[in-house]
Amino acid sequence: MLLGLLAVTESIAHAPNTPVGASTGGIALYALVLSLVALATTLPLALFGTQSAAAAVAIAAAGGLSLGAFQTLTVAGAAAQLIAVYHLGRYGSPLLAAVLAAPYLLAALAGPSGFEVRVLTVLLASLVPVAALAGIVRRARREAQENSAARQVILDTLLEHTARGERARIARELHDIVAHHISMVVVQAETARLTTPGMPAAGVQRLRDIGDTARDALTEMRRLLGVLRTNTEADATDRQPQPGLRQLIDLVDGSREASGAATRLILRGQAVAHDPAVELAAYRIVQEALTNARRHAPGAAVDVELHYAEDRLRLRIRDNGPGPPSGPPTGGHGLLGMRERAVAVGGELRTGAAAGGGFLVTASLPMKEETVR
Repeated sequence: MLLGLLAVTESIAHAPNTPVGASTGGIALYALVLSLVALATTLPLALFGTQSAAAAVAIAAAGGLSLGAFQTLTVAGAAAQLIAVYHLGRYGSPLLAAVLAAPYLLAALAGPSGFEVRVLTVLLASLVPVAALAGIVRRARREAQENSAARQVILDTLLEHTARGERARIARELHDIVAHHISMVVVQAETARLTTPGMPAAGVQRLRDIGDTARDALTEMRRLLGVLRTNTEADATDRQPQPGLRQLIDLVDGSREASGAATRLILRGQAVAHDPAVELAAYRIVQEALTNARRHAPGAAVDVELHYAEDRLRLRIRDNGPGPPSGPPTGGHGLLGMRERAVAVGGELRTGAAAGGGFLVTASLPMKEETVR
């Protein structure tokens, strides 16, 4: 608005420079036309923000009309043109900002009459490209800062997810390996205490202490797993070499020796080598199911069935114990870990009471034959 008032004032000041012999009415009309053209070179600035491109084109066209038809251009109009191309280069179209500098270059080369107009035209021919370039540079700098901030956010997110996945993987391995072996220590200590005849009282007490210490270790392990699992997501793959289906026989034999209960491994279908991630998931699921059977159904017989179907690897682990406990489950991470492992390789897992009594774990994992390298 202020530039518009300044432009009108300059136009009225230039109005006496009308052709010789013009009447008073002609002078007034000339002043009115100059004022309107001057307003056209400044007022479109009010449209910036919603119609920036159209406003910049209107200002440039009005400036060209003022120079071409009236051999004059107000300082306010020149300032408006510089503001327009700078704003367009920074927030609008950089190409259009550069194009709008061309008319002033052509006007300067044409050599307008009048020293004042020639000087203003040469200044605009020099300053308009500079203003457009300044706006483009500011735009590029702002975009670079925004891109840098976005890359930093993405990097932080990736690091956070990596850390969460690693904590989840560590929690699973601690539960599946360390907790499994500690549980076997408990079972073996209790079995030795109860089945060894004529054991001295001191030996009985030592075995009882071993069992109690191992149970305390399991409690602390569960507490540590709860900390590690806070706000974590299951990792989709395991990158370190791990046990597979070939080690299931040793796992079942070890469970049978530790618990003293009947434990069978039943194979169905034609055995084939699988993707290591699928084999690891199957091994850990069986391992956890056997550990749960020893812990919650001591002495119960367990059947581990491994069925090689056409496109799925099916697991079925069933004990003939008392079945799932009544009431909500308490505390443990075993069932959650088994389910995470199945989902991580694209499978599914179900747990619950078995028909006829006992507890049943079933899993269905996709068949992914191991690639030979």
